[in-house]
Amino acid sequence: MSFRRLIQILCLVVFLFSLASVASLILPLSNPDLFLRFDPVIFIGTVISGRTFSFVYIPAIIVILLAPFFGRIFCGYICPMGTTIDETDRLINSPGKKTVQIDRHLRSIKYYVLFFILGAALLGVSLVFLGSPISLIARFYGLVIYPVLSFLASLGVQIVMPLAEKFDIYSIVFAKIPTPRFATQLFILVFFIAVFAAVRISPRFWCRFICPSGAILALFSMKPLYRRQVSEDCTNCGKCVKSCPTAAISQDDPGSSSHSECIVCKTCEEICPVDAVRFSAEKADRNPAGEPVNSPERRRFLVSGLAGFGTATVNLTGLNSLYGKQGIGQVAPHDLLRPPGSIPEMDFLAKCVRCGECMVACPNNVLQPIWTQAGFAAIFSPGFVPRRGKCDPSCTNCGDVCPTFAIRSLPRKERIWARSGTATIIKNLCLAWEHKKKCMVCDEVCPFGAIEFNYVEGNPVSVPEITEDKCAGCGYCEHHCPVQNKAAIIVTPMGGLRMAEGSFKEEGMKLGMNISIKSKDETGYPSDEDPSYGTAPGFDADFSESAELGFDDPYSDVDEPEDGQVPGFDAE
Repeated sequence: MSFRRLIQILCLVVFLFSLASVASLILPLSNPDLFLRFDPVIFIGTVISGRTFSFVYIPAIIVILLAPFFGRIFCGYICPMGTTIDETDRLINSPGKKTVQIDRHLRSIKYYVLFFILGAALLGVSLVFLGSPISLIARFYGLVIYPVLSFLASLGVQIVMPLAEKFDIYSIVFAKIPTPRFATQLFILVFFIAVFAAVRISPRFWCRFICPSGAILALFSMKPLYRRQVSEDCTNCGKCVKSCPTAAISQDDPGSSSHSECIVCKTCEEICPVDAVRFSAEKADRNPAGEPVNSPERRRFLVSGLAGFGTATVNLTGLNSLYGKQGIGQVAPHDLLRPPGSIPEMDFLAKCVRCGECMVACPNNVLQPIWTQAGFAAIFSPGFVPRRGKCDPSCTNCGDVCPTFAIRSLPRKERIWARSGTATIIKNLCLAWEHKKKCMVCDEVCPFGAIEFNYVEGNPVSVPEITEDKCAGCGYCEHHCPVQNKAAIIVTPMGGLRMAEGSFKEEGMKLGMNISIKSKDETGYPSDEDPSYGTAPGFDADFSESAELGFDDPYSDVDEPEDGQVPGFDAE
C-alpha cells in the first residue's frame, strides 16, 4: 500500500468516525464537524453569504495557504469525497480500460461552478451545498449509508434472535437498533450513483471538472513550491500520461505539467520506468508555471458569477422567499419549523451548508431535509417534523454539531427558551372536542405544562386548551396524538423565537413567555432542578425499549386499557 493511499484511508476513517460520533453517544468527539471546517468553498462561500467571519474556519484557511507551497494535497490526500471516488473508481473501472480523452477546456467547469456560488453569495444566498465536497459526502454517508447500515444491523439482530434466545445471550435478545429515516434519500443516492459512474468517462470526474473547492485550490496552485519535476532521462514513453488521474500531464510533452490540476498523488513518479520523475522544491526549466487564464475564460467566469447573482435575485423575489416580506399578509410556509436555536431565516439559509450533521445527530429523527417549500435556496436544509418525532427539551445536539452556527449551541437552561413554534388544537379532529371521547395524551406528555383541560358547555368530557406563553413548540403533543394521519394538535411556526445573538431566556421573558419544565410530581417529567433533567417526559428507567435512555412510562399511573383501546379512552 502506498503512503498516499494509507493517508487517504486514515483520513476517511477519521471522517467516518467523526460522523459516527455525531450519530452515537457512545463515540463522543469534541469537534465532530472538523472536516467540514477544512472545506475551502464552505469557508469562502459562507463568509460572503453570511457576512461574518469565525475562527472555526482556520482549518480551511490553512488548506488554502498550503496550496502555493504544496499544491492540491488536500484533494489528493485528505478530502473524503476524493478518497471515496478513488475507491469506487477502482471497483467500477475495468483494469486496463482506456480512459476517454476529455477536452481540457472542460476543466473550466469547476471555475464556473465556483463563480456561480460566489455570485449568489454576494446577495446573501448560500448555494454552497450544490458543490461543497465535504458537505456532499457528509450528506451521502449520514443520510443514506448510515440508515442502510442501521437497517441491516437491525435485520441481523432479528435473524440471530432465535439462536440468542436458545443460548440465553440476553445482550442480543433485548438489543434493538433504531433505523433513522430521512427524506430526499433517493435523490441523494441517484446523484452519487451518477458521480461514481462518471469514472467510465474519466477518473475522478467530479474532482477534475466540477468541484468548486478544487477550483479554489487550483487558483492558488498555479506554481507551487513543491511540484512535479522531470529530468532529461525522460524517454517520453507516455506511461505517466495514461496513469495520471487528473490528466495534469501534457500528452504532447510528458515533461510538462499543469500544476493547478496536479493532486500530488505521485503516481507518475511510482510508474516511471527510468526514474525520471520526482517531486521536489527545486527549479526546473521543463515545467511550465501552469495554464494561464485567458481573456475569453475571464469573461465566461464573469458571466457565471452574474448567473449566480441572477439566480439569487430570482430566489429572493420568489413567492416562498421571506426576504422583504415582514408584516401582515406575508406568504411563508405555514408548517415549516426549524431546529430550536436556529438563527433568523435569511441568516439561517445564508450559513447552512446542508451537511446533514444536525439530522444525523438528532436522537429522535425529528430533523428532516426539506424540498422546495421554502424556495430553491432552502433545499436540503433541516426542518423540524414533530409527527416524525419529538424534540427533547434537554437535547442540544443539533447546535453542538453545526459547523457554521446556523443553529446556535446553547446551554440546557437556555435551550428550553429557544421556542420553535406554538402548538394549536384542530378542534374538528380532536377526540375530546369533536368526538366527546376522553383523551388526555397531549397533557400527559407535555413537558412544559402548556395544556390545560377544562369543561365546556355541551361536552361531557374535559377538553384541551393551549396556554401559549408556556409552550415551547417541542412537538411531544403532536407526535403522541393518537389521531391518525393528521394530528389533532400541531405545532406551527407562530411565536417561534429565533435570534442570532443574545439570551433566549431574557428575550423570551420580555415577550411574556413563561417556559419551565413541569416538576416530576406533575407528570413524571423531571424539573430543571432535578438531577435527572434531560430525560423525555414522564418515562421510567425500566420502561421497555427506552429503558437505557432513562425514560419513564407516560401511562404508569393510568389504568391498563382493554385490548384495542387507546390509552386514556373510554372502552366505548
